[in-house]
Amino acid sequence: MNPPKLLGRAAVKTVVAISVLYTLLPALWLVLAAMKDRDALFGSEILSLQGFSPLKNLKDLFAMDKGIYGHWYLNSLLYAVGGAAVSALVSIACGYAFDKYVFRHKEKLFGLVLAAVMVPQTVLALPLYLLASGTGVVDTVWAVFVPVLFNPFGVYLGRVFSQGYVPGEVIEAARIDGAGELATYFRVSLRMLGPGVVTVFLFQLTAIWNNFFLPMVMLSNQKLYPVSLGLYSWNSAATTSPEYYPVVIMGSLLAVLPLVVAFALLQRFWRSGLTAGAVK
Repeated sequence: MNPPKLLGRAAVKTVVAISVLYTLLPALWLVLAAMKDRDALFGSEILSLQGFSPLKNLKDLFAMDKGIYGHWYLNSLLYAVGGAAVSALVSIACGYAFDKYVFRHKEKLFGLVLAAVMVPQTVLALPLYLLASGTGVVDTVWAVFVPVLFNPFGVYLGRVFSQGYVPGEVIEAARIDGAGELATYFRVSLRMLGPGVVTVFLFQLTAIWNNFFLPMVMLSNQKLYPVSLGLYSWNSAATTSPEYYPVVIMGSLLAVLPLVVAFALLQRFWRSGLTAGAVK
């Protein structure tokens, strides 16, 4: 074996190992810390067997502030799962239209969609707040739910998936058989675009679930908070009330689980979706 090749492989494996540790160590710390009581946390005894109280932490989490964490969790599921599902369907439909139909100024409009991808979400927070204030939906579910329904990057992916998964010949055959445009899309094209829908859904699910700034701007009623904003408020209160620290850590661990479950269940579709158009 050539020594330079061995050194190259060793360097690659070292970089991969460091990357894996860099990714997993915070998650490992979160799991271990969520199992400890307050004294063990403040005593930096995360790796010891002392102060092991996961059930108490879990019970305290759902009992703190009259069980408001359960409201936050359900809110996050509503915002993230519902918003991601609607956003994925809308994005895929828009991308399909950009790919398969010819209309005036199509490429210019698609250029605007691509430009919107580069706009940071924090820049849009104030205009969105003003729009929500003008329509009277500030501090309601709609103020957080509606803005996440359109995803410019999802539209771009929808066009890519449509180019890779839906042959024009299939659409022409459906039209010859007498199917209308809506029937062709829902009965033929949308089934082929299944991996694309799942991929956009997962991207949007992660973005909405971790979204913090938009709910902070739009909401003042704590019962409407998502998990991210609720845990932030508890973490701020922990500086004066240390009993919040164990429940914040346990709550953070539970907040990760839906994303892990979603990626585990849908990874087969997601991985196939990432190769759209790579092989024809």
